[in-house]
Amino acid sequence: MSDFDTDVLVIGTGPGGEGVSMQAVKQNYTVKVVERYKSVGGGCTHWGTIPSKALRRSIASVTDFYRNAWLSVADRQSVPSFPELRKTAAGVISQQTEMRTNFYLRNNVPIEFGHARLIDQHTVEVNGECSTAKNIVIATGSRPYRPPTVDFTHPRIFDSDTILNLSFTPKSISIYGAGVVGCEYASMFRNLGVKVNLINTRDQLLDFLDDEIADALSYHLREQGVLIRHGEQVEEIKGDDRGVLLRLKSGKRIKDDVLLWANGRSGNTDELGLDNVNLAPNSRGQLEVNEYFQTSVDNIYAVGDVVGYPSLASAAYMQGRAAGNHIAFGNDAKALSLDLIPTGIYTSPEISSIGLNERELTEKKIPYEVGQANFKSLALAQITGQRVGMLKILFCPDSHAILGVHCFGDSAAEIVHIGQAIMAQEGKANTLMYFINTTFNYPTMAEAYRVAALNGYNRLF
Repeated sequence: MSDFDTDVLVIGTGPGGEGVSMQAVKQNYTVKVVERYKSVGGGCTHWGTIPSKALRRSIASVTDFYRNAWLSVADRQSVPSFPELRKTAAGVISQQTEMRTNFYLRNNVPIEFGHARLIDQHTVEVNGECSTAKNIVIATGSRPYRPPTVDFTHPRIFDSDTILNLSFTPKSISIYGAGVVGCEYASMFRNLGVKVNLINTRDQLLDFLDDEIADALSYHLREQGVLIRHGEQVEEIKGDDRGVLLRLKSGKRIKDDVLLWANGRSGNTDELGLDNVNLAPNSRGQLEVNEYFQTSVDNIYAVGDVVGYPSLASAAYMQGRAAGNHIAFGNDAKALSLDLIPTGIYTSPEISSIGLNERELTEKKIPYEVGQANFKSLALAQITGQRVGMLKILFCPDSHAILGVHCFGDSAAEIVHIGQAIMAQEGKANTLMYFINTTFNYPTMAEAYRVAALNGYNRLF
């Protein structure tokens, strides 16, 4: 008979919490989850990935339709409003919530709704009652960083969670912060015909990307009409009933209908009672973990956005599974592919990459060659009209091993998985020759791998 109420207590039901819960229960551990919100799914389902991507899809469908040449000029003026487009996400959120709730119910994992607080390393208080657990997993996610100098109660000032509640389509928007979220929303609002000022605190967009891909994104955002302002810092923000004025330290003044603050995120750790277990988050509210996702208290784990990079829903789920494996098997746990996590950025066009980029390979003094396929040369891209984009394969000129795959264009986040699968293989299976010697359906976007591989192979001679 266990001395604890449950084997594993998970705080949070986002992708990370779900991953560890399902993995632990499959190993015959008793699991209990605590969720602060009114339903399961976390920020991913209710405020982040799912609603924003559903909104993006609605905007893309509408703008593609209204660009048809056979529509009259009058017809093209009747684009649905932002709130109308946002409603389409509600059905998806409901389906996702129901599905994920059923995951817990089918596996006999009880869900307690309320705020969890650590009392000691084995005890969690929820709604005034305490539960004990042999292992505790913190999967509380993150939220948009809100500096105290910005009045987020103002009806025209938003962050990436509250922007989805925008009640009208603005004529103009300032987006402060040009990270992934800022660039994605810049694309969406611009596709709605909104004037966009994208204010970047750095010198280039998404500098973790391959330089060529980052340059392509910058070019296409500008071509669509987004005004990008690099190397800027905010001095003052003032909102009134007509809009929001930004004063930048460079002396610039920018006035738009609304402001989206998209500059950083904070881990949801400030009300967890971490002091009671001698855990201290960093300045961004994130917890440090080891390779098994253990904190410095060995029976307390942390997964997902609350541990920081890469802050992806897909990565959070795998981190949860890895933590569940370690709880079950200790250091003998089977390794998961946590080093081949693709980046997916849902701008217009899309971006996805995996492995090292050219700058990183050069800095590491790793010889490489490049194979490229431009989408405009692919039959399917010509058929669909999605001609913007390219696929780049980086590979070793001697062994032909794949070192990185970088994609820009329609369906990039899907296309990259082919490269991911080959990179995960061992020995000669992970080489450029797979793409050269494999028959791809025609016409498809996957054919880009064969084209890029032949392009790169021909550079060797």
